[in-house]
Formats: sequence, structure tokens, C-alpha cells
Amino acid sequence: MKIIVIGAGYVGLSNAVLLAQKNQVKLIDIDIKKILLLNQNKSPIKDSLIQKYLSTKKLSLSYDSELCSDLSSTDVIIIATPTNFNSKTKTFNTNIIESILFDLHQKKFSNLVIIRSTVPIGFTERIKKKYPNFELAFFPEFLREGEALKDSLYPTRIICGSKSRSAKNFLKILKESSMKKNINTLITSPTEAESIKL
Repeated sequence: MKIIVIGAGYVGLSNAVLLAQKNQVKLIDIDIKKILLLNQNKSPIKDSLIQKYLSTKKLSLSYDSELCSDLSSTDVIIIATPTNFNSKTKTFNTNIIESILFDLHQKKFSNLVIIRSTVPIGFTERIKKKYPNFELAFFPEFLREGEALKDSLYPTRIICGSKSRSAKNFLKILKESSMKKNINTLITSPTEAESIKL
């Protein structure tokens, strides 16, 4: 599959490396310094296993600082950008995600979009109504800083927050990309998956 991952933090980078073992992956981040490091096979985050995979594994992984205009050959887009929690408003800042989704809408993307960032309960369903042209799913992540790739390769569980065929197919791809056998999986509504994450 051709997959684009947006965001080269712990979640995005570990997902990109995990999936690039068996899929064609492009990792996007607006931070040019991160892209320059990645092009030298150097991890911009502290995660020894990610560094090992970048240095020694044969990965189908490329990098860019912006999303190309033609997304017609892309099967899945994963959004893993920051959604910092505001303690005053008691909510997550979803501005970056919403900006990316608007951009995908403008580019007429029509395949699967997966949100892996933490979002407020009900966010995915609200956005689905706004952009019905693409399939939207929420896949919560349960990764530790510094152990993100290990946790991706040996997940405690995988939650698929959508009952669509394309989301279930992506769940299968995540399972096939991991090293662990007999992974606990759960298929729920997006809102249930958001609740599980929180």
C-alpha cells in the first residue's frame, strides 16, 4: 500500500518505520531539521530501536516537508500531529488536524484518513459529517516515549475506531507489520475508540 504519515514525532515516526517494512511510506513534517536528519538515516527523537531500524533495516520510506498536490495514488493518510491539552479550556487543540483535513478536502482526497492523535470525544464523528468525501477512522495509540517502535512492534492491543471495510483492512496491515502474534484487537465506533484512548 502507499501510505502517507503526517507528523514525525513519537507516534508518526514509529508508525512510519513499522509500516515501511511492507508498504511504501512517505513521512511528512514541517520541521525541516527533522527531515534533514531523517534523510541521513538519523532519528530526530530519542528511540534506540527507531535509530537501529533507520540505520540497518531495508525500509520503503521517504521524507518531505509538505504534502504533494496529487494524492490519487495514496491509499491511506495517517495524521499523528500534536494536540496539546489546554488546562484552562479543558480540551485538546485540534487546529493542526483540522487544517490538514481541510487541505485533504481541497486536494479532493477520497480514500482512508486515520487519526492517531489524541482528540476530544466526538471529534471524529463531527469531522466525518463535515468531510464525507473521504473515509475517516480513529486508531488510538498506546506508545511510550523512547519505546514507541517497540510498542508498535509488540502492541498490547489495537483499537480500530471505524467499522468500514478500509479501516478493517488497515487494522489487518497493522497486525501484519507487528512482530507479536495473537494481538488483541477491537473494532468500535470512532467515539468509543476516542473514549478508550482518554
